[in-house]
Amino acid sequence: MSDLVIREVIQNVWTFSKPFARFGIFPVGGRSTAVRLQSGDVWLLASTPLNDETKAKLNELGTVKYICGADAVHHLFLGQYKKAYPEAKMIGVAPLVEKKKGEFEFDGVYGRDPPGTQYGYEPEIQACYFSGFQNQDVAFLHAPSKTLIQADLLFNLPAKEQYSKSKSSGKFPFFGNLGPMMRSHKTFLWSAGRDKNAMARDAKRLLDGILTALFHAMG
Repeated sequence: MSDLVIREVIQNVWTFSKPFARFGIFPVGGRSTAVRLQSGDVWLLASTPLNDETKAKLNELGTVKYICGADAVHHLFLGQYKKAYPEAKMIGVAPLVEKKKGEFEFDGVYGRDPPGTQYGYEPEIQACYFSGFQNQDVAFLHAPSKTLIQADLLFNLPAKEQYSKSKSSGKFPFFGNLGPMMRSHKTFLWSAGRDKNAMARDAKRLLDGILTALFHAMG
């Protein structure tokens, strides 16, 4: 039986959740997020393998026009999506350019392109690049639903949905929960911020908006 969970979590926003263990040990879970834009095209944060179920659903939603890698470490499966959807624009962050050199080229790069550069999905999907974070994450806001889509800036562990079809519980060995309101989470963010002033500035930009849902690529 497939361990993939596909769910429309809010109108025009779908998640694709499945087990994933960081370094093969830590069960953080994996999650891709697809947004059907008002044009009918599909914007995708790609963070899980492109299996037959995922591809069938994406093709049902529309034409995949944008594929995004949200940070310096969420890149393992980008090549699969680029191969399946060669006409889609590939958008990433600066560290990924070297990591994917020889595999494919990026059409847009946060942290390399001038600030304010637009890639075609704005203003429906807005982006906030966290230059002060060690993984150089980009947080995306789906403006119509005020939904934030992100990768490693916030965690909500254990990854219950990602492991809901798995024999594993998804619980961390020798470790409890990790949620945004916990002291341990705040400590993690503080340690991962290489430029605290930049982190505070970009976090304020996000908090100034009203969010109705929050989707994580992990947890």
